[in-house]
Amino acid sequence: MTSSFIEIHALDKTFNMGKVRVRALNKVDLSVAENAFCLIMGPSGSGKSTLLNLIGGLDRPTAGTIRVGEDHLEKLDENALAVFRRKQVGFIFQTFNLIPSMTALENVIFPMRFARVPNQKRKETAVRLLKQVGLSNRAYHKPTELSGGQQQRVSVARALVNRPQLILADEPTGNLDTASGESIMELLSELHQSGTTIVMVTHDPRLIPYATRVVEILDGKIVNDSSPESTNPTISDPKKQQEQNE
Repeated sequence: MTSSFIEIHALDKTFNMGKVRVRALNKVDLSVAENAFCLIMGPSGSGKSTLLNLIGGLDRPTAGTIRVGEDHLEKLDENALAVFRRKQVGFIFQTFNLIPSMTALENVIFPMRFARVPNQKRKETAVRLLKQVGLSNRAYHKPTELSGGQQQRVSVARALVNRPQLILADEPTGNLDTASGESIMELLSELHQSGTTIVMVTHDPRLIPYATRVVEILDGKIVNDSSPESTNPTISDPKKQQEQNE
């Protein structure tokens, strides 16, 4: 029996950019325990989003191995990867990725079509999840009628439709104001406390107190791996903090 939920060994990823070959990840080794809240941090171009995409089966490694649960991703064909993503992973993106022509309810329902969930069950599940993220009164609003924070709440609800074991979040607070960002992090913290494993990419050090693990990447290599001390997490507004200190 393995002790880690995610196990990565000697992971390489290279891209061709014209005539130049770019090495996004360089022999990365990483283990993540079940029910961890792992932040992957680093500057732009460090390889953190590439790593997240590989863990989620959205891309394939050039070399190395990735195991998530019992699934060895580098061995799966495209159909098996699609099943893995649908059943095991919930994705949350910085740009929300909602379908503009659909209401919040329809956006949450949409992934369940591919899982062949009966119509009535789809709606019941979507209504329950929108209530869970505090958007019962916005179920029939389209994305253009929602604030950024509300749109991200819809995307969180959508990520939960198939009860995934793993949530992958790529800069989920990056396009949000301070209050909305804190609200989303509180939601994710609740999911973590209920037993979900979360791996999140961010460049924002204010999110560290939410994590049980912080992994820093630079130039495609892990340069630091630590467990932050438990604190009362809040995303403080620097301007307000300065005013309070004056």
